[in-house]
Amino acid sequence: MTDTTVVEGQQEYSQNGQSQTSLGTAAARQLATTTKSAPQMQEITSRWLLRVLPWEQVSGGVFRLNRRLTYALGDGKVTFTPNGAELRVVPQELRELTLLRDFEDEEVLAALAGRFEQREFDRGETIVERDQPADQVVLIAHGKVQRIGRGKYGDETVLDTLVDGDHFIWPALLETDDYWQFTARTMTPTTAMIMTQDAFEEVVAQSPALQAHIATLRERMQLPSNPFGEAAIARASGHVGEPTLPNTFVDYEAKPREYELSISQTVLRVHTRVADLFNDPMDQIEQQLRLTVEALREEQEYEIVNNRSFGLLHNADFSQRIPTRTGPPTPDDFDEMLATVRDASVFFAHPRSIAAFGRECNRLGVYPQSVDLSGQKAPAWRGVPVLPCSKIPISDDGTSAVMLMRLGKEDQGVIGLHQTGIPDEYQPSLNVRFMGIDDKAVMNYLVTAYYSCAVLVPDALAVLEEVQIGV
Repeated sequence: MTDTTVVEGQQEYSQNGQSQTSLGTAAARQLATTTKSAPQMQEITSRWLLRVLPWEQVSGGVFRLNRRLTYALGDGKVTFTPNGAELRVVPQELRELTLLRDFEDEEVLAALAGRFEQREFDRGETIVERDQPADQVVLIAHGKVQRIGRGKYGDETVLDTLVDGDHFIWPALLETDDYWQFTARTMTPTTAMIMTQDAFEEVVAQSPALQAHIATLRERMQLPSNPFGEAAIARASGHVGEPTLPNTFVDYEAKPREYELSISQTVLRVHTRVADLFNDPMDQIEQQLRLTVEALREEQEYEIVNNRSFGLLHNADFSQRIPTRTGPPTPDDFDEMLATVRDASVFFAHPRSIAAFGRECNRLGVYPQSVDLSGQKAPAWRGVPVLPCSKIPISDDGTSAVMLMRLGKEDQGVIGLHQTGIPDEYQPSLNVRFMGIDDKAVMNYLVTAYYSCAVLVPDALAVLEEVQIGV
């Protein structure tokens, strides 16, 4: 039977009621020096994104991203609003179509939105057939659709996969007697919104503004451009003799995008009595600041991923958004991403997405190698590190996203933006300013972090969407 000690007042007794014959540990601790840890914080993560992102100094607080003039704008995704069991096209969302980019007439957009009809397709059904007349535009409201083309030897080949918000094919509305160059077949039950060419032409006939817009679009389509839609630079090669060389110039966007440094702030409050009397062995203000700064850095990484203005998930070009082939993240999906980002530097995924990718590799008998990154071993695919980022959200349906990016200003990649050398700087682009002591004897410190990020060219960032992470 264990003889435990019970403390009553200043006298110690053993469990059998007899007095202790020596000093017990409970009393001894009153004279002992306690060894204590610094305050711990579960919110702190590895923050690999902030660690590997190259940071560009923005002295004026604004970064202007200049690019070559682009004629062919990339297609966007259209959203819909539910109306009971039916869906409606949001008229303003039609501006996401290249055909209607920058078109401002709200009444005409509403008329076009009203001409779409909802159609339901089962798994494996054909929406449009190759070599049949292309006389409609199709918006994918919900589901997954494969575009299937003809291979070199007559066999079928998958061109790409369309998901919610994707569409095809706007040139069909501008041409007559043209034919589909692919077959669109559903992979899942699919809801599509379809507008026929006749319905479109009825609206065009009643709108001079839309007629003028289409005429301008036709002229722009005739202008020379490179495969990326940028205004072409005329040049000559392979000639002999003294032919007249072409004249050219490089045109720029008239209204380049500007990134103003974003901000995260908080006011740290510490009572003067705490700072005066309880500062040994640890500085109370320093520990409070340390944990506050950690929280602001976590918020900074979250904003760089999720902010709707400059966040990476929202600023990936629509042509760089890739749906998964089957649902879980597979080696094929990662290879598809690598095909869209030249000289890729790093993958970022939620830890659960990385685990799902590992399961798919195990299932296929493929074992990714690892690479050394800042003295640590990190998993990699095709030599590109796959790093965790818990700030990438997981939706209610158990799906997430994976980002692949090229880093650095010199490589026209993804860069972080900050400003160092600010007043009262505590860490790079983060300052702590004393705001005084209020009438309750509480000291106030304003803690501020300034940051943003920019994708210099569209192919610097790719996003694998709708990644299923469940078992």
